[in-house]
Amino acid sequence: MSTSQVYLNALPEAKPTTMEDVAPARRLDVWMLAGVAIAAIATLVGIAATGVKLTYFFQPTGVLIVVGGTLGVMIITTPRAALGHSARRVAELFLTASVQRESLIEEIVSHTRVVRSKGLYALEPLAARASNPFLSESLLMAMDVRERSELQSALENKLRLKERQGEADAKILEVAGGFAPTIGVLGTVVGLIHVLREFSTPSAVAYGVGTAFVSTIYGLALANLVLLPAAHRIRARVAEAFETQELIMEGVLCLFDKIHPSLVRQRLRCFLRESSEGETTAMAGTSAGH
Repeated sequence: MSTSQVYLNALPEAKPTTMEDVAPARRLDVWMLAGVAIAAIATLVGIAATGVKLTYFFQPTGVLIVVGGTLGVMIITTPRAALGHSARRVAELFLTASVQRESLIEEIVSHTRVVRSKGLYALEPLAARASNPFLSESLLMAMDVRERSELQSALENKLRLKERQGEADAKILEVAGGFAPTIGVLGTVVGLIHVLREFSTPSAVAYGVGTAFVSTIYGLALANLVLLPAAHRIRARVAEAFETQELIMEGVLCLFDKIHPSLVRQRLRCFLRESSEGETTAMAGTSAGH
C-alpha cells in the first residue's frame, strides 16, 4: 500500500467541500469574557463605592448623543463593506479557534513524505482534508505553479492581504475610539446649556451639572473599555494567525522543494512558543523515527 493511501486511510471518511468545512472548530473565548466581566464589575463597584446610585448614571440623552454620534462618525469615515467586515470581526472576538501548531507541523511533515515518494500531484486528495483552510489553499497552489518563486510570491501576497485587512478592521475601531470622548464632551455641553435654562433653581442646577458630565463618562467608557481594547484584541488575533500562516507557508515551500521530513520538522519548530517547546520535544523525537 502506498504512503499516500496509508495516510488517507487514517483520515475521517467525510470530505469537506468548502473552506468553512475545514476551518478549526470555534468555542467561546473564556479569557475574553473574563476580561469584559472584570472591567464591568470593577467600574460598577467603583461607582457604587462613591455612594451614588447606579441609576443616576443611566441618562438616555447622554447614551443617544454618545452612542449615536460615534456610530454616525464610523459610518461617515468607513465604507459600508469595510464597516460590515469590522463588525463581523468584533463578533468573532468572543469565539476562539484552537490551533495546535505541533499537530499542524506533523501534518505538514506527513504531506512532505507523500510528496517525496509520490510527487506533488498526490497532494490533491490530501488538500481537501487539511485541518487548516490556509494549508488547504497553499497545497492546491503548490500543485498549480512551476517555480518556487511563483509559489512564494503568491503565498506572501496572501499573507500581506490578510494582515492588511486585520489592521484595517482594528483601525476603524481605533478611529471611533478617538472620537467617542469628544462626542461625550459635546453631550456635556448640551447638558450644561440645559442647566443654564434652570439657573434660577439651585437644586436643578446641581442635578443638571452632574447629569451633563455623565455624557463625558459615557464617551470615555465607550472609547477605553470597548472600542480601543477591541482594536488591540483584533491586532493580537491577527498577529497570532499571521504566525500560524507563516508556519504553513514555510512548510509548503519546504514541501515544494522536497526537503527531508526531519529537516522540515526542525525548521517549523522555530514557530513554536517557548512555553510549549519542552512539551513537544518528546513528540518530535518520537516522530523523527517514522
